[in-house]
Amino acid sequence: MTEFRTEKDSLGEVRVPKEALWGAQTQRAVDNFPVSGHPMPPAFISSVVQVKRAAAQANASLGLLAPELRDAVCDACQRLLNGEFADQFPVDRYQTGSGTSTNMNVNEVIAALARQQGRDVHPNDHVNMSQSSNDVIPTAIHVSSLLSVKTQLLSALSHLRGVIYGREAELSSQVKTGRTHLMDAMPVTLGQELRTWREQIAAAERRLETAMADLAFLPQGGTAVGTGVNAASEFAGQFVKFLKNNTGYPFRSMEHKFVGQSAVDAPVALSAQLRGVAVVLTKIANDLRWMNSGPIHGLAEISLPALQPGSSIMPGKVNPVVPESVAMVCTQVMGLDTAVAIAGQSGNFQLNVMLPLVGANLLDMIHLLTSATGLLADKALKGFTVNASNLDHGVGRNPVLVTALNPEIGYALAADIAKEAYRTGRPVIEVAEERSGLSRRRLEELMDPLKLTRGGLT
Repeated sequence: MTEFRTEKDSLGEVRVPKEALWGAQTQRAVDNFPVSGHPMPPAFISSVVQVKRAAAQANASLGLLAPELRDAVCDACQRLLNGEFADQFPVDRYQTGSGTSTNMNVNEVIAALARQQGRDVHPNDHVNMSQSSNDVIPTAIHVSSLLSVKTQLLSALSHLRGVIYGREAELSSQVKTGRTHLMDAMPVTLGQELRTWREQIAAAERRLETAMADLAFLPQGGTAVGTGVNAASEFAGQFVKFLKNNTGYPFRSMEHKFVGQSAVDAPVALSAQLRGVAVVLTKIANDLRWMNSGPIHGLAEISLPALQPGSSIMPGKVNPVVPESVAMVCTQVMGLDTAVAIAGQSGNFQLNVMLPLVGANLLDMIHLLTSATGLLADKALKGFTVNASNLDHGVGRNPVLVTALNPEIGYALAADIAKEAYRTGRPVIEVAEERSGLSRRRLEELMDPLKLTRGGLT
């Protein structure tokens, strides 16, 4: 059975598991919020730890924290950043809206580790010096989401873009039937289709970079309500200097810190761009599913890698499981974005009171999109094969090719030729030769599918 010790806080005594590094305030949160069983993501905890380390360094540089206490706090922070004691942060993400419980959880664990080294470090007086949960948690949202996008999602998107670029060059001359409204349209090349995806991804990356630039401005130093009470006027500047040195990212201090504490506009903007990534990936996943459909009565333009049996009852069936997985991820991301947008409306006066939800959802979105992007690149786009004979046959019999004849014979006659080709099932070029008055050679020139993919007049 678990053994307990007794801890005290301003409300009285609390029983805490004997071996736990956390203290009374963390235990109260564990007892008060048995909601989801999902604590704050590790990346979020790491960012709170980064805040604590930079704050200790800033306070010491201003003569407010003794060097030996700074060192004890920083040593404890480094151990946590190295991955030690990851099980010491049990507070549910559905907790107090300021994230005070998570802030105190980190404070208590750091203080406990420092005390193990013989330093009398207090979680509030020393680890939380010049801070409030009300500026620590918004700052951690900015730091964790920005660094996660930078180190995870942007790398995954760049990899996906590179995979597409390689296939794009390979398939630059493979003509296929274009489709609008899911109906046959003028020819395109597979390379053009893939380039569209690549350009969409590149644009999504640029929009993420813009959102990250706004997140680089931090409200740390605003303390309780944005005024900076109980913090030296130089604290905010010193804090971002040390945080930049520690993380390698050029964070800056927000001039009017009320904005970053009472509102989560920059995180909401990032969420919207993450939703935009999900929209792009959904388009790619659905295009792949349609192109792979069949193999007999679908489009059967490509064959995705066969990764697993597709049915428990239909032998031999293989399904486009990776695009389906990606589409589900994207659906979840869009739902999380909606939750972030609603949470963004909860900035009542000087504090938004859904901060843990915003922080957790952003990191979940980034993680999901990073994983799905890698799957799409490595288990779908890298390995699909092209059913060239199906594509060539379909393009050659496509009555919509008569569009190329409009400048020479007019829309009305071209429409009649197309209708007759549809009705009789004959190749459109044969019907056009009979009815257009143009020579076979001229028709072949005008209706060359590859030439038509290059646009202009033939």
